[in-house]
Amino acid sequence: MIPPAFDYVRPGTVQEAVRALADGGEEAKVLAGGQSLLPLMRLRMAFPGLLVDAGRVPGLRGTRLEGDTLVIGALTTHHDVLADALVRRHAGLLAAVTATVADPAVRHRGTLGGSLAHADPAADLPAAVLALEGELVAVGPRGRRTIPARAFFVDYLESALAPDELLVEVRLPSSEGWGFHYEKFQRVAQAYAIVGVAALVRRDGGRITEARVSLTNMGATPLRATAAEEALSGAADAPSVTRAAGSAAMGTRPAGDTSASPEYRAHLARVLTGRAVLAAAGMG
Repeated sequence: MIPPAFDYVRPGTVQEAVRALADGGEEAKVLAGGQSLLPLMRLRMAFPGLLVDAGRVPGLRGTRLEGDTLVIGALTTHHDVLADALVRRHAGLLAAVTATVADPAVRHRGTLGGSLAHADPAADLPAAVLALEGELVAVGPRGRRTIPARAFFVDYLESALAPDELLVEVRLPSSEGWGFHYEKFQRVAQAYAIVGVAALVRRDGGRITEARVSLTNMGATPLRATAAEEALSGAADAPSVTRAAGSAAMGTRPAGDTSASPEYRAHLARVLTGRAVLAAAGMG
């Protein structure tokens, strides 16, 4: 299908992008890699009156380390995230999750910031950043602000970004030394996850001392499985992990659709949490 008519600007700086978004108001949308927005436009499920193409804004790509915090530019592509040594060392979970995103063609064009700003609860990367307890940095007319990942995802396809704000970077505390794994169930290769589980685990003396478990597609936003996280503390073997994973769906409100019922999604969350945590803890 052909998208409806729209205006297009290509700013050269962050400030120009912010001005364009402010001028466009609710009708303006940021174009990053385009792998999420453009298909919606072609299907006429999104109707932006103005596209602000941030693809050539300098300084929004690449990674750097600031103390114990990994900083990733919002326009860094999935391919570059996967190839980056700093990401593999300090945010291995992000690399593992990114490797499951779509296909090589999409990973070469799609961007980390674009996926997060799109705020699709069925996307893989929001759950990863939530488990990593990341922060997202936005710039708008009133300056720069930092938004914790737990507050960034507001509702289905809705983030805490104001219409005139541009996401510029993602900040992740180093998780070097943590075990990690991403487990997802999908109908076919390259499809969105019916349910996904991102797990981070620290062990001491053979026992889990801390676990973080984030769920993909178990509600209107990515969610932390807090009941399972608490139950996993002290787990030392596969049976105890499996029992703790039984509470993974507590507090969630998964949708029902043609792919799965809410009950089936809850079942998947429990099963996949057990698998993901066992793999992350090296108990599998």
